[in-house]
Amino acid sequence: MIVGIIPARFASSRLMGKPLASIGGMPMIQHTYESAKKSKLLHDVIIAVDDQKVYDTISQFGGNVKMTPADIQTGSDRIAYVADTIRGAEIVVNIQGDEPFIPGRMIDQAIEPLLFDKSVDVATLAKKITTVDELKNPSVVKVVFDYNNNALYFSRSPIPFVRSARTNLEKIQQADIYKHIGLYVYRKEALTKFTSTEPTDLEMIEKLEQLRMLENGMKIKVVTTEYDSISVDTQEDLNLARKYYGKFIKPKEKQ
Repeated sequence: MIVGIIPARFASSRLMGKPLASIGGMPMIQHTYESAKKSKLLHDVIIAVDDQKVYDTISQFGGNVKMTPADIQTGSDRIAYVADTIRGAEIVVNIQGDEPFIPGRMIDQAIEPLLFDKSVDVATLAKKITTVDELKNPSVVKVVFDYNNNALYFSRSPIPFVRSARTNLEKIQQADIYKHIGLYVYRKEALTKFTSTEPTDLEMIEKLEQLRMLENGMKIKVVTTEYDSISVDTQEDLNLARKYYGKFIKPKEKQ
């Protein structure tokens, strides 16, 4: 059984009440849920919440929702908590609750390595960076990987360092630099192993929990994709998501 779990935390430090933020008259978490349901490989989608208002809103639109303890610190821990309650869950997909328009095909691309290669325990996505703004933005996490597409490192800094480039534009022209898309697919045992370990040095320095996996010798298979999604972390991101909805999503809904 392959289950997608969407962690939805109400008390976001940069955008309070983020799951309930309205986009086109619909709460963001509903957009994410309905987008995830378009995956062809997921058998079920569950939203893991820590707040009664969010729980009630999801129940009202008919979403599959589970309440989790408010003191759980990370989305990964929240997902692991819910996964432990699901009998038969063999593969668990961590779908970020703040990506309202994530394509279902994008989710399926991340799942596929675990279906075709039993040695893969964790998979994630990366997309080639094409703009200087993405390269410079520390919120856009970069990833480098080996010839077998196993992650070598994740960083908020631009990696690899393109020594011969004189400008940031030359860097993205001379090298394939990839941004990490924060969707993870775990075999359930790998998720349990990851969430049972303590935060590590590089993880705390970069504030990137995936580094905990690498520091503990876990392999992360990186799937390159041409798809992209909008991540909403700030009010500015929310404004952009609303504009995107009005320009690209709403016209399709009227057809």
